Amino acid sequence: MARIAGYDVGGAHLKVAIVDNGRVVAARQIACPLWLGLDRLDGALTEAAELIATADHHAVTMTGELTEIFESRQAGVTMLVSHLQSRLTPKVQVLMGLKGFGTADDAHRNWSDVASANFFATALVIADLQPDALLIDFGSTTTDIIACDRPMGLTDADRLRTGELVYTGFTRTLVPAVTTRAPFDGHWQALARDGFATMADVRRILGQLADGEDTHATTDGRGTSIAESLNRFARGFGRDGDLRQIDQWRVAAAYVAERQLRSIHDGVLQVMSGAGARVTRIVAAGVGVKAVEGMARRLHFPSSTFSDAVSCDDPLLAEDITTCAPAVAVALLAERKITRGLSP
Repeated sequence: MARIAGYDVGGAHLKVAIVDNGRVVAARQIACPLWLGLDRLDGALTEAAELIATADHHAVTMTGELTEIFESRQAGVTMLVSHLQSRLTPKVQVLMGLKGFGTADDAHRNWSDVASANFFATALVIADLQPDALLIDFGSTTTDIIACDRPMGLTDADRLRTGELVYTGFTRTLVPAVTTRAPFDGHWQALARDGFATMADVRRILGQLADGEDTHATTDGRGTSIAESLNRFARGFGRDGDLRQIDQWRVAAAYVAERQLRSIHDGVLQVMSGAGARVTRIVAAGVGVKAVEGMARRLHFPSSTFSDAVSCDDPLLAEDITTCAPAVAVALLAERKITRGLSP
């Protein structure tokens, strides 16, 4: 029997999952602000050390090559693969999209197939388990929208064009990247196009952010109370936050949240309009899974979470499995290849 550790190395988080004999036994998201340096990846791997210590194989996918510390995407793939190769034993297998898994040397030669292929892992697993499903993975930074039986784009550039990648996230996206105006006090208020508040602040004001769903520092380094989130949000309106006006501020925050969801909704319709796309249900993944389930209801589609589709004996793991879908998926694909001799 093989015990596989799967890794999704992002620019903001390291997601790790363990698959043992086809069943998911662990999944965890660890903050990893890679833009601050590769040492942050080392710290995240150290934090995951106990989890991955008994793995027989390591399978990797990534999006972290886009991080600003790398001079190019190619350099990012090469450095991340080399770094993981030096840290993990036994040696890593890297997902290269349609080319399947390869060694570190293979990944260096085929870097463009490695880059940002994490969505492909999740889509492959869902296509095998739930035909005609549309994946919506609403993560902290980006949203993937994939007709799993028929993905259209394989690169970020292609997917931004096809609607399969919407560069908006449940927590980390800045408010003016979502909208430059919002209603307040009976008027449309233009917003400062600066990084005062994030969507995590918006969702705290709305009471829609559970503990642990935002793992990163706030924009001003202050706390995460409703009052502190309101102060950051109000700054973008050229105002000071006042809890006595919280009902008015919640209306403004609800508008911003709706504008973000609308951008994802539009991406969904674009993907569903693609030639040959057939969708009968939505599979929700990512930290924003509840928002995706709400969107499915608006679109009149049945929905399930990624954790519903995979084998797991511990219901307490369901939320982590859904949040860490690409890490779980790449581990399942590697297990299929290693133990059954099948292509991913």
